[in-house]
Amino acid sequence: MNDRTCIVTRKQAEPDELIRFVVGPDSAVVPDIKRNLPGRGCWVSADRLHIEKAAAKNLYARAFKAQVTVPPDLGGMVDGLLSRSALGMLGLARKAGAIALGATKVESAVRSGLALFVLHATEASDDGVRKISQARRATVHLGGPAVLAYKLFPEAELSLALGGTNVIHAAVLAGDAGKAVEKRMVALDRYRGGTPDDLAMLAAVADEDDAAEDME
Repeated sequence: MNDRTCIVTRKQAEPDELIRFVVGPDSAVVPDIKRNLPGRGCWVSADRLHIEKAAAKNLYARAFKAQVTVPPDLGGMVDGLLSRSALGMLGLARKAGAIALGATKVESAVRSGLALFVLHATEASDDGVRKISQARRATVHLGGPAVLAYKLFPEAELSLALGGTNVIHAAVLAGDAGKAVEKRMVALDRYRGGTPDDLAMLAAVADEDDAAEDME
């Protein structure tokens, strides 16, 4: 098998689409999120479903050709590592001045084209999310970029990472710092199954644009 072949699907993929695992000194399977731990590794598609399926089918032992111990909550362990990585990078982006906080500033950043993506706390009200979503839709209608939104963290975690209180809405601004955060948010979102609301929003915008063209 190719080094970057998922042990569950048997399909090759790019490194960002996979999570690497190694065997620790105690024969336990260890997630290698940064892909820099020594030793022979195996790869699994970067979502919780496949990681837990590999454990259930004893595929880690098969891949390493050895008796290994799989942590009982390996899926949760990987989620925690990805979360901490994303929040840590978010904190660095704040120090770099690449964050806009509060519904009003987030909406402004979206409409001005400065926002790379948006974060909503899991406790965010439907009304607050709706106003920012309208700004995101308007930006796409005007030919601007699709500004995706993620609801991955509770208010307490966002506030801690961003050095504020009651952080419900935040925009990560375009630039190198923002792109570094985006990479980790995309990884965490993919791991948790994706954001169907965003896909639906983009599909709706496309349908409306097609309908408008048909009427011309």
